[in-house]
Amino acid sequence: MTRFLPDVFRNPTIRVSMLAIFAFGFAGAATSPYQSVIGIRELGLSNGIYSALIFAAAAVNVTVSILLGNLADRLGEYRSMMLTVAVFGIFGYGAVYLFPAQATFLFSVLCLLPIYNALNSLLFANVRATTNGMPRGDVATVNSGVRAMISLSWVLVPGLVGVLLSRSTSMLPAYLFASLACMICLGLIAAFLPRQKGTDKAATHHLSYLAALGEVISPRVFVRVLAISLISSTLHVNGAILPLIVTGPAHGTVGDVGILVGIVALLEVVFIVVWSRAQRIMSHVKALAIGTIIYVVYLLLLGFAVTPWHVYALTLLSGIGAAALISIPITYLQDLIAERPGLGSALISVNIFLGAGLSALLFAFGTGVSGYSGTAVTGAVAGMIGLGMLWFFDGRERRR
Repeated sequence: MTRFLPDVFRNPTIRVSMLAIFAFGFAGAATSPYQSVIGIRELGLSNGIYSALIFAAAAVNVTVSILLGNLADRLGEYRSMMLTVAVFGIFGYGAVYLFPAQATFLFSVLCLLPIYNALNSLLFANVRATTNGMPRGDVATVNSGVRAMISLSWVLVPGLVGVLLSRSTSMLPAYLFASLACMICLGLIAAFLPRQKGTDKAATHHLSYLAALGEVISPRVFVRVLAISLISSTLHVNGAILPLIVTGPAHGTVGDVGILVGIVALLEVVFIVVWSRAQRIMSHVKALAIGTIIYVVYLLLLGFAVTPWHVYALTLLSGIGAAALISIPITYLQDLIAERPGLGSALISVNIFLGAGLSALLFAFGTGVSGYSGTAVTGAVAGMIGLGMLWFFDGRERRR
């Protein structure tokens, strides 16, 4: 049994964090696929306002993640911060369901939910603080296991919500499900997460909030985050072009898109575990390099897909590569500011923000000079540039 369930998962903090992050992922998986439908079609927002809203919300989330991560480091404990932001999720999702209006949607998406989404980095920070002192392989195993819970929620929840609301005239109940998931997350943290002694775990040197931001954008840290973001942008590019290629050049249907996303998410859960074991015998950089190359090959081949079975045949490559790209960078980014788990984990949000922004530029460029197939090639080139940067700075294996 131990062979399949490593001893590190017997730690109560890690176990509760995994359940909490599943509940966190549940809220996002229940609403994200339908957010644009609700905002634009049901509440009447224009495409331009919705796009600006999503960008602004991502910027708020990055800022809040850095500020709260630094504050949690100064306090030396993460539990109180996690309890606070979970409440924002309950009210943010609940308000949209109870008071469906443009003003409510704008306020929740721009102000309440970005604060709640900082829970992602805080949970990883809490786990990282717990694993400090553990062997490098165990840290990677824990981070991969925690990240796999988010993928698992995306395997189960979108389809379940879609089935439950298939006969409904509105997708707003998805926000009710998300609010309930936030309540469960709050209950798990409040009732089962062990309390921490802040003075024992506080960062040795306190940083002001401006200094914390300065450390994030310092050349040593930022160039590496940029390299990871270029690699991560390939995931966002794929998310944008996969439905368009499937329903376009590959002559598939919207149903095929849903099935493909589910298959890849399931494969991600499996191969996240595989990549965690791989990091016991090789460095994070080498493992990420292999995963990036696999995903780049997938994107290149996706550009040549002309029938649905071509895309289905690529799901194995997509699952293997995506599992590496969503799990391995977590530990790498945390190590960039290892002495401050909260601030180091906030780099996860910075990476998501930059990756999404870069993918938007790549999508605009790719579709501007070619078609969707050419955009796949553009994303692949960006991924290789990011890998080249990463290998230049940290190509040699680093062993503690």
